[in-house]
Amino acid sequence: MAQISNNSGFKQSSSPSHLEPTRTKDVDKEEALQMEAEALAKLQKDRQVTDNQRGLPLSSSTRQRAQVFNAQDYDLMVFPESESQKRAVDIDVEKLTQAELEKLLLDDSFETRKTPILPVAPVLSPSFSAQLYLRPTIQRGQWPPGLSGPSTYTLPSVYPSAYSKQAAFQNGFNPRMPPFPSTEPIYLRLPGQSPYFSYPLTHATPFHPQGSLPIYRPLVSPDMAKLFDKIASTSEFLKNGKARTDLEINSKATVNNLQVSPKPEDISKFDWLDLDPLSKPKVDSVEALDHEEKNVPCLLAEDPWDAVLLEERLPVSCQLERKVNGKSLSGATVTRSQSLNIRSTQLTKSQGQMSQKDPNGTSSLPTGSSLLQELEVQNEEVAAFCQSITKLKTKFPYTDHCTNPGYLLSPVTVQRNICGENASVKVSIEIEGFQLPVTFTCDVSSTVEIIIMQALCWVHDDLNQVDVGSYVLKVCGQEEVLQNNHCLGSHEHIQNCRKWDTEIKLQLLTFSAMCQNLARIAEDDEIPVDLNKHLCQIEKPYKEVMTRHPVEDLLDSYHNQVELVLQIENQHRAIDQLIKAVRKICSALDGVETPAITESVKKLKRAVNLPRNKSANVTSLSGRGDDSKSSTGGSLTPENPVQVSTDQLTAAVYDLLRLHANSSRNSCTPSSRNIKEAWSTTEQLQFTIFAAHGISSNWVSNYEKYYLICSLSHNGKDLFKPIQSKKVGTYKNFFYLIKWDELIIFPIQISQLPLESLLHLTLFGILNQSSGSSPDSNKQRKGPEALGKVSLPLFDFKRLLTCGTKLLYLWTSSHTNSIPGTVPKKGYVMERIVLQVDFPSPTFDIIYTAPQVDRSITQQHNLDTLENDIKGKLLSILHKDSSLGLSKEDKAFLWEKRYYCFKYPNCLPKVLASAPNWKWVNLAKTYSLLHQWPPLCPLAALELLDSKFADQEVRSLAVTWIEGINDDELTDLLPQFVQALKYEIYLNSSLVRFLLSRALGSIQIAHSLYWLLKDALHDTQFGSRYEHVLGALLSVGGKGFREELSKQTKLVQLLGGVAEKVRQASGSARPVVLQRSMERIQSFFLKNKCRLPLKPSLVAKELNIKSCSFFSSNAVPLKVTMVNADPMGEEINVMFKVGEDLRQDMLALQMIKIMDKIWLKEGLDLRMVIFKCLSTGRDRGMVELVPASDTLRKIQVEYGVTGSFKDKPLAEWLRKYNPSEEEYEKASENFIYSCAGCCVATYVLGICDRHNDNIMLRSTGHMFHIDFGKFLGHAQMFGSFRRDRAPFVLTSDMAYVINGGEKPTIRFQLFVDLCCQAYNLIRKQTNLFLNLLSLMIPSGLPEFTSVQDLKYVRDALQPQTTDAEATIFFTRLIESSLGSIATKFNFFIHNLAQLRFSGLPSNDEPILSFSPKTYSFRQDGRIKEASVFTYHKKYNPDKHYIYVVRLLREGQLEPSFVFRTFDEFQELHNKLSIIFPLWKLPGFPNRMVLGRTHIKDVAAKRKIELNNYLQSLMSASTDVAECDLVYTFFHPLLRDEKAEGIAKSAGASPFSPTPGQIGGAVKLSVSYRNGTLFIMVMHIKDLVTEDGADPNPYVKTYLLPDTHKTSKRKTKISRKTRNPTFNEMLVYNGYSKETLRQRELQLSVLSAESLRENFFLGGITLPLKDFNLSKETVKWYQLTAATYL
Repeated sequence: MAQISNNSGFKQSSSPSHLEPTRTKDVDKEEALQMEAEALAKLQKDRQVTDNQRGLPLSSSTRQRAQVFNAQDYDLMVFPESESQKRAVDIDVEKLTQAELEKLLLDDSFETRKTPILPVAPVLSPSFSAQLYLRPTIQRGQWPPGLSGPSTYTLPSVYPSAYSKQAAFQNGFNPRMPPFPSTEPIYLRLPGQSPYFSYPLTHATPFHPQGSLPIYRPLVSPDMAKLFDKIASTSEFLKNGKARTDLEINSKATVNNLQVSPKPEDISKFDWLDLDPLSKPKVDSVEALDHEEKNVPCLLAEDPWDAVLLEERLPVSCQLERKVNGKSLSGATVTRSQSLNIRSTQLTKSQGQMSQKDPNGTSSLPTGSSLLQELEVQNEEVAAFCQSITKLKTKFPYTDHCTNPGYLLSPVTVQRNICGENASVKVSIEIEGFQLPVTFTCDVSSTVEIIIMQALCWVHDDLNQVDVGSYVLKVCGQEEVLQNNHCLGSHEHIQNCRKWDTEIKLQLLTFSAMCQNLARIAEDDEIPVDLNKHLCQIEKPYKEVMTRHPVEDLLDSYHNQVELVLQIENQHRAIDQLIKAVRKICSALDGVETPAITESVKKLKRAVNLPRNKSANVTSLSGRGDDSKSSTGGSLTPENPVQVSTDQLTAAVYDLLRLHANSSRNSCTPSSRNIKEAWSTTEQLQFTIFAAHGISSNWVSNYEKYYLICSLSHNGKDLFKPIQSKKVGTYKNFFYLIKWDELIIFPIQISQLPLESLLHLTLFGILNQSSGSSPDSNKQRKGPEALGKVSLPLFDFKRLLTCGTKLLYLWTSSHTNSIPGTVPKKGYVMERIVLQVDFPSPTFDIIYTAPQVDRSITQQHNLDTLENDIKGKLLSILHKDSSLGLSKEDKAFLWEKRYYCFKYPNCLPKVLASAPNWKWVNLAKTYSLLHQWPPLCPLAALELLDSKFADQEVRSLAVTWIEGINDDELTDLLPQFVQALKYEIYLNSSLVRFLLSRALGSIQIAHSLYWLLKDALHDTQFGSRYEHVLGALLSVGGKGFREELSKQTKLVQLLGGVAEKVRQASGSARPVVLQRSMERIQSFFLKNKCRLPLKPSLVAKELNIKSCSFFSSNAVPLKVTMVNADPMGEEINVMFKVGEDLRQDMLALQMIKIMDKIWLKEGLDLRMVIFKCLSTGRDRGMVELVPASDTLRKIQVEYGVTGSFKDKPLAEWLRKYNPSEEEYEKASENFIYSCAGCCVATYVLGICDRHNDNIMLRSTGHMFHIDFGKFLGHAQMFGSFRRDRAPFVLTSDMAYVINGGEKPTIRFQLFVDLCCQAYNLIRKQTNLFLNLLSLMIPSGLPEFTSVQDLKYVRDALQPQTTDAEATIFFTRLIESSLGSIATKFNFFIHNLAQLRFSGLPSNDEPILSFSPKTYSFRQDGRIKEASVFTYHKKYNPDKHYIYVVRLLREGQLEPSFVFRTFDEFQELHNKLSIIFPLWKLPGFPNRMVLGRTHIKDVAAKRKIELNNYLQSLMSASTDVAECDLVYTFFHPLLRDEKAEGIAKSAGASPFSPTPGQIGGAVKLSVSYRNGTLFIMVMHIKDLVTEDGADPNPYVKTYLLPDTHKTSKRKTKISRKTRNPTFNEMLVYNGYSKETLRQRELQLSVLSAESLRENFFLGGITLPLKDFNLSKETVKWYQLTAATYL
């Protein structure tokens, strides 16, 4: 026996034990039972021998079986298994002396049944307490014999009170008796929560035990030595700045650790974890304790699994070299586990800190921080990305004023025909030193630089001495400047001023005077790129990935528990805590529990039941003098089964850490390995799906089985048929998991895989048919549900094939609920599960090398050399709108003829989409074609960023072509570019670098990109990639830029909180809640000025709380009014919404803005209202408010709930705000143009849910739509009734404004022409819109999820039709919309739903619809007399009667006259009835008349009735007669002043058509193609009839000469109009050009009559020889009295 001498004078003897592993395979159940029986028999035999030698009966009555179930951790896999055992004996520790208790604690054979040997009787001293730390404390053993003599010991106060319980041992020992008269085994249970014990020992009389001391194993086990090293580098040690040595444990911490003892019911004995039915000991010889002792924590008996587990142990030999408080112990180097080979750093340790080295001088045990430093090595792909961004950053130094101006530039839109009418504008320029602004008129085509020169002329006499280039024109009220090299009228701000007819106010400043707080400074250029540094304040919607510090703390806790397990005597509770620590680590690592951890935990459970030192026990039987044979140089320690198990568990934990860290890296192999090229690898692609970790309990209860669909894709298409895994249920270890452990083999060779191949794993759940609230719901949910999807590139960014184990994060879809039948809460943190996939790990790396391309070879063929039919077929394919409509045959043909297509550069996407495959063997030819191709325009190259083109070479070349796009266009298209990042395979892509480079050069781009990226963080699949790009943007943006964004983010958070509070408050409490909450936001503005996230050029300095309010819609959005920081600016009004996804609104408004820019570039200004909308997070955002605008509902309900069925509300509302004829005509024109744009835009985009509350009208006549929650034809339903039945909203009250009355006029023809022209211009850009929308498919919009949704837009644009055919098509849509009663009915239904009539309008609203203000008798004077004087017939443009009211006021000698219609009298009476409901008002004439209304007889009768009404009204009570409503009614309007004197000319006859004339004109489109003559009859205007009645015109044509009248063609009949619109095509087939040159086109206009013969209205004869039939001719032709057939 080897002897180890220590400083205490003790000698420890131990016996060597060499246990070789004998088991090479798992033990099945039958074999395990047999081995268990054999082991049990062997143990019983050994016990009999031992008991006979010692003469001590073994008492089984001290054992107890206890079954502890934990409902929360209940295992889904139920096995019949026995329960664990515990054995306990109470000891009154208060009766023990200090030395006796210390002896008890230091006894290593506390639970051993062999008689220990005590060769030396040492003298205990206080220093002896060091041994308590230097060896496992409180382990199972037995009291040594021969302890006698009086001894007293007082239990320190740190012990729980539970141990003061007095009980008698069943062997007769009385704990009240201090002596130890018996050597019967006694068991002591001490608290197991403190990792270390340091007991204060009083200086008592030296204690000399009589008898022998137990055999001691080495004081420090190998694992404990490693654990001490671990402790020395824990965060606790680093925090305290010194070594936390064994003897320096803070006593206060010890008290805290010991004061709480686990409840007996909390000790689960790990039953909940063990899935093995053979792992539990049998319950044959168990005797229950008395009821009194059932709640006492007990110890397990020895387990018959000893023999099985001992065979699995590995030999461990160790020696020790350690210095504790200057006292040395010597030994050999140890390792924690043979399976661990972890690099670590060497730490310099202070006094008392432990160090451990191997013979080479390197540390063999990783410290807590050093291992995590290794595991926290930055993702190699991210590191390469940072290097690339650092290089990019150097190209944009802060000193470059062009790319770093520090302020925003006003956006520019190129507009054709900018020098047309009203090309001159009045400009007002503020100049420093001038009290009044400088005002002058200039041409909108003048450059800003010329305007600056004109302004400087007022300041300087000699401009030659002035640097004009150092001046800028700043927009008053905004922090943006006009661009000097662009013309004035091209700036969007100037265009808006002209649109709203507002004054153009500018400010002349120098560069130095401009606010440049957003500019980068020298310090920004020096700071290195750090992707994570500036993301700390960004709200992340998903669960955080592992970070170092939390895991480091968990590892500290784990190692503390390991040390505690190896120190204390009663290990069960400590092991329970240890396993909980492992569980916490696994939980922090996304709930991943590897099979190694599961198996190690099982072995640890079993090992705790084995004897502590089995080989030592056997040795002690051979004699007591063997210790003399041992040497002092070292010893071999017999294995401790618990120690071996903790070694394996620790190795498994660190392997999990490595797995977790390596899975986040793209590189899995060192670069020194051998290389094999992928194109030469013939092996098939295969991998093992092991398990899905972190399954929620909700899934377990709702889904019965799970399976995976494994697919392999490239360019968005499957390379092979998807493979389905087997269907399995859930298992429970630490957490729920789905375990497949299934090998998946794709029958495709690795050599056939393109570089950008993606592996997609989609998880499906089969619903549990027993779950659900009702049988009906189960029937509806029978099909499997997609629970989430994850994608993995097969080749990493180094082009190496993926290998090794990967942990893939699979997020639950943001559109579907993880729990069937429930709705996810707003603002929830997205949860993820982890898929563990094992790829093969060959001994070499498989690398993908790009093929060599010979650029000297050119292959370009002349298209004209092809045969005509082949050429025609090829051209028809090339002229198709996009690659979406290409058939397989078309693609094959196009790819075959690809070298003939170089003259059509923009067809490259079609050609590449037609490539049969992207295998390595074919890439060289494809790349050769690519490099020969002429450059594409930026908008055409945008299509190459779609999912159809994954190839890195293609995408890189596309970005090169896109770089030519200007900043303003790029800003408009940024949402698409942000979505295109999802199609990039790797982080460091050309597209990312392009976006960051443009953001470095433009604050507007950087600002927009920030909010788009921040919103995209919510993406379940690509959120981490967006986080990297956002981190790069913030890192390169500069300090000033980051601070500004931080303020904006804070403002948005505050507004979101207020909006949520107001929304959740009750209706009456909302104003109070709003007021209080806004005051908190005001405190934010006390410290900050803040730019508006919606528009960074607007700077707010405070809130105008009095003007803030909320809207009454369902979402209860806020109206936020802010004071402009620029004193020359107006107030800033925005709406903030929560509870609605604004991304769809953003997309719709983006498309409308792009349409408007297309129209403007073509010279068509449809006066569109483009307002801004920004999604600032999940279901929240900010919307710009358009001033001076109202909803159609608000306008229509002025005429009652049925106002939507009336024709005049809109016209009269416009007339109220535009009282002069000139103003009204301008407003009507604005309405015509803007209404045309809205009709086209809403039809093309399929905007639905169009009711009168989301269509708005500005007082200037501009109409616009809001709220785009339904689009692409997804109509709103009202039960089974489709609310949106018309193609778009065009109602009769809109037509009333367009026509200027009830009857069609030439103005409606203008409207139709504008619609058709706008529609055709958009059709020419079909490919652009399809590409833009296609890129937005992965954005996660609820109504835009697949390519099928694009079909609506493609069908709406009719790309294959001609302009004439499209004109006819859209004209029919106009007719259909105008004739639809469903739209008006929809408006009426909405009026009913929103009806909240509460009396008169509020103070800021007009009291009468035709009067913009309210007047009283104090303002206008009291009326003495009022009477209806006469009436007149008017045409404006429809025939109606107006009544002249004669008024005589006090103080006036001459009467005045006002002109009111019958409807206006009706409105007066209705509102008087509301104000005075209890008063008896005079009766009002009946509105209903039999027959025609607008005739003289009716007017004469109504004159008398209205006069009587007035007389009764004026003689009523003064409260009624002199109320503001009455005096507002009689207040003179502008029309009254213009019509002054009309009463005196009552006999003058109004205008009426002159009979007996032929008049009018017809608009025709004449074209010829493919042997066919097309005559499109478009419009007719100003038709004249003999009787003055409106005709029913139609058109009839002939090709003369035509003796048999075979060429007769007719249009439809247009009813009751002098200005019909037809837009009908009359077709003549089979005529050659030569034949047509000899013919004449005879056109006749006739009126269809039912009771008489049709009569002639006019005609024209056109010789076709005068037409150029090779092109279309569109022209007006005057009608004459020509003869007709």
